[in-house]
Amino acid sequence: MEIGNEKFFSVKFLSGRVALHILMKSFDQFMEACWTGYAAKGLKRKSGRLVPNCVPVSETAAWTRREGKNPEGGLNARGVASYRAENPGSKLKTAVTTPPSKLKAGSKSAKRRKSFCARMGGMAGAMKDENGKPTRKALALRKWHCN
Repeated sequence: MEIGNEKFFSVKFLSGRVALHILMKSFDQFMEACWTGYAAKGLKRKSGRLVPNCVPVSETAAWTRREGKNPEGGLNARGVASYRAENPGSKLKTAVTTPPSKLKAGSKSAKRRKSFCARMGGMAGAMKDENGKPTRKALALRKWHCN
């Protein structure tokens, strides 16, 4: 809807005989009406008005937290999905966990595995932490079957 040179967003909410119109300069302005740390996920009716449904946003993506990491090393499917959502255009994939003996020589998976092993194997960093537990690097190398 346009009024003069300004474009407005109009939301109609019909309930029986009641029609409610909300005019804002843009839909983005309406949806950004949440507090810091909250994001608008759709709309809800509150006290007869249509308001953004503000829900808490986690501080970090799943790929940086425990829920996105595989305990055996690398990222799980949820971690990869959250990374790709946060970084559009990313081609990140889950690990090639097939043993090298089962991979066809020269296949795409074999080449990915070989490349990963060459990159990660040459990285600086301990294979065990101060408590004697394997580091994330060691777990990833083991998961990818890098010797």
